[in-house]
Amino acid sequence: MKKAVVYASTTGNTEAMANAVIEGAKESGAEVYSATADSADGAEVASADVIFLGSPAMGDEVLEDSVEDFYNNIESSLNGKKVAIFGSYDWGDGQWLRDWADRLKNAGAEVINGEGLKINLTPDDDGLAECKKLGAMN
Repeated sequence: MKKAVVYASTTGNTEAMANAVIEGAKESGAEVYSATADSADGAEVASADVIFLGSPAMGDEVLEDSVEDFYNNIESSLNGKKVAIFGSYDWGDGQWLRDWADRLKNAGAEVINGEGLKINLTPDDDGLAECKKLGAMN
């Protein structure tokens, strides 16, 4: 099983989440490809069995710019793919993840974690445990 984790982080919170997702994916026995959105290889990500995408909420609850660009580049290759999304936020209620989940479903992806895993600001031990559990998902 191959899993890919691609994310962006502006304050380190989403990066902490991504690192826990990566840890959970590795502990599940998967081969793991990980990269930030501004350096990720779209073909490498598209070849994964499960894709984990992370972005902090920006502005009016939208994706971080490099994640938006990366997502637009791989969107056409997501039909039939299992995808999970995650991210951190400061205010709002998670609309950026709900919107992203809708976009993924419209692209034909199977969103395996509903409306995504969101954590307010810095993930605590419970939040990091949730991220590890997410990374173990198939």
